[in-house]
Amino acid sequence: MKPDISRAIVAGHICLDIIPDMQALTGDQFAAACKPGRLIEIGRAHFSTGGPVSNTGLALHRLGIPTRLICKAGADPFGDIIRGILDEFGRGLGKDMVVAADVSTSYSIILSPADSDRIVLHEPGANNSFSLNDIDLSGLSAADLFHFGYPPIMRSMYAGGGAGLTALFTAVKKSGITTSLDMCLPDPLSAGGQADWKTILQSTLPNVDIFLPSYEELLYMLRRSDYRRLADRGPVPDEPTLELVHDLSDELFAMGISVLVIKMGDQGLYLRTNPATSPARIGRAAVPDEPAWADKELWIPCFKVNVVGTNGSGDATIAGFLTALLRGLSAEEAVRAAVAVGACNVEAADTLSGLRSWEETMQRIASGWEQRPLALAGRGWRWDAAARLWRKA
Repeated sequence: MKPDISRAIVAGHICLDIIPDMQALTGDQFAAACKPGRLIEIGRAHFSTGGPVSNTGLALHRLGIPTRLICKAGADPFGDIIRGILDEFGRGLGKDMVVAADVSTSYSIILSPADSDRIVLHEPGANNSFSLNDIDLSGLSAADLFHFGYPPIMRSMYAGGGAGLTALFTAVKKSGITTSLDMCLPDPLSAGGQADWKTILQSTLPNVDIFLPSYEELLYMLRRSDYRRLADRGPVPDEPTLELVHDLSDELFAMGISVLVIKMGDQGLYLRTNPATSPARIGRAAVPDEPAWADKELWIPCFKVNVVGTNGSGDATIAGFLTALLRGLSAEEAVRAAVAVGACNVEAADTLSGLRSWEETMQRIASGWEQRPLALAGRGWRWDAAARLWRKA
């Protein structure tokens, strides 16, 4: 572990999540009951902050990483609630939230019945106007990592061919900080869903060190025909195509990234480091032991838990991965920490209640926490029993 725990900045999208308790309904029951004119009785609502600034940023804070949160909200009651939640979680965590009188605060209504993935009704609000101008670049020198999330639902980031997103990462990377980027799946009918994401990524990723999308997001942005084919059959990924995952990583490495992490839902987590670049040259969060990261291709199964809600699970997984990186751990330890933090997250309906401290999470792993089955044998992968993950043969 590094002598001093590195500091992080998490910027981008934030919203107020309104989460009704729907655990008395299964997904099938909810679908059957959800008809015009029907009243569906549910439980009390829980308020939580959502989006990567909250989900990833507060998870990093809980895992022991000093973290600044940079986001934007309106001068309205929802904005007051968000600031209050951030400050209650940790003194001063809401101080860098930009409050603008001419915009409304973003909110989401999260419908998460038992045994089913969530449905999100979302209003982007102030996130649509968030830009490079909302970030104090002089503050980057005090941190090792800059993480940004959810540009597909932030208009200023994708408008004009993604000029805002490209300008942001170009300016941030000049400071020497390590940069990481997370995506989200937009409404296909929205302006963000219609944007040319392949072109946007080609112009932005040269200044991104670590890219952490989901498999579904990657297919949507780079292989739209494959996405539509799989989406027509059911949840993506139902069973990932290993060759396609490898091809996607090749394409992304050609765009300039050094580390790729793909969130595979209940199929676990995929990591590949660019064989043509040195992971130790990714900025101030550089790994101290380069052989522990160089030219890796790993796939780790999820840990077994009782899933209460999936809201924010991908963001929590990212926080686990970035925490391990900032603590100077190996690639194998980083992916293991990532799926562990993600598993803790889904044990609660909201994005934060299920999270544990870094020490508690590591102890849970060490206690022999059982993993979900994931069969890659005979498909170009071998199982590493000591590391509890698959390696590309």
